[in-house]
Amino acid sequence: MNSNVNVPFNNLRGAVILIVIAFHSALPYLASQPAQPFAFDTAPYRWVAFPIIDRERWFGFDLFCAWQDISLMTLMFFLAGLFAPTSLGRRGPFAYLADRWWRIGLPFVLAVASLSPLAYYASYRLTAADPSPVAFWQHWRALPMWPSGPQWFLWQVFVLSALAAALHGLAPRWRHALSRLIGGLSDRPLTFFAGLTGLSVLAYVPLALVFSPWNWASLGPFSVQLSRPLVYFVYFFVGFAIGCYGCDRSLLRTDGPMARHWLAWLAAAVICFSAWGGLTSLTLPDWDASSFSCRLAAALAFPLACATGVLAYLAIALRLLRARYRVLDHLSRNAYGIYIVHYVFVLWLQYAFVGVTLSAFGKMIIVFSLALALSWTTSAGVRVLARAGVKARVRRPTAILTESTIADQTR
Repeated sequence: MNSNVNVPFNNLRGAVILIVIAFHSALPYLASQPAQPFAFDTAPYRWVAFPIIDRERWFGFDLFCAWQDISLMTLMFFLAGLFAPTSLGRRGPFAYLADRWWRIGLPFVLAVASLSPLAYYASYRLTAADPSPVAFWQHWRALPMWPSGPQWFLWQVFVLSALAAALHGLAPRWRHALSRLIGGLSDRPLTFFAGLTGLSVLAYVPLALVFSPWNWASLGPFSVQLSRPLVYFVYFFVGFAIGCYGCDRSLLRTDGPMARHWLAWLAAAVICFSAWGGLTSLTLPDWDASSFSCRLAAALAFPLACATGVLAYLAIALRLLRARYRVLDHLSRNAYGIYIVHYVFVLWLQYAFVGVTLSAFGKMIIVFSLALALSWTTSAGVRVLARAGVKARVRRPTAILTESTIADQTR
């Protein structure tokens, strides 16, 4: 095992992929969903976000998914930024960007081209008059966009990584400025929280008031939630700044005030999430028809709930995930591969259980368990094949040299 691995965040990466699969596994069973599945050919194509609708419901999943919608995605952008400086400093901007293309850009293209249609075919079959693959492909090609599913995260991370590489090459001193800023906040988590929340308010509130918190826009496979791109920018580069300074001596060190007060951060996250939920309920079901004061209050509550949720996750990892576990190590190593493939397994398992008489909780647990097992096995298998391919390419010149030497000696 690599002794240089940051154990809490390595474990957190594994925990995050579990939450991602649980989130997607729970979506068909939300109490807030309509009675019938969304029609495949009808705008605004809500099946893209909710591909499978089941008759079994549980309100607890609404709360769980709302919490993750607020905090999980911003946490993932934060972690992407946190790990970027080490790679960028070691490789340089051009090699780093090339690595990002092979690791993020190309997998996005391949996954969107093949895995997204395969996954959404399950959603199409729920309402299709002709469920054949040929009919699905005709309907799919007629859509005004190419739904990417969870892979939207990849292209946005790639763009942010490219921006970080450009800044590193064109303005190398900015990393030192960020590092100094974070260094001054190492023992001041409340000041850090206030700054993060303030930046998030500026990034989120104007866009939420203009576009609503829920609207998405798509151009081909590139989709974006119109209220959040600047929020993700903020969290990526805040994570990047901490990565520049070093986790082991920043406010995210395991013996720091964040870790010591993890229960307080969790309590703050619950309170802020509850406030956001209550204020947001006043704007439903029609955001535009609600009063401006309600929309403004709900928009202002989001950055608070988002920041406390992310910091609670980080504090819990620093406090409770400091030990090394073989299972979490393996899960963390395969987390990216699991993220790429899991949606196919999740949607088809949900589709298979639509007509099964079982509680919403029972269906979700089965879908989650099987999807995790299948995607984990797939990712691990691909990694084994990739390593075997690399070893074969390394051994081949040696084998050729050996054969040539033997031939020379026997002449």
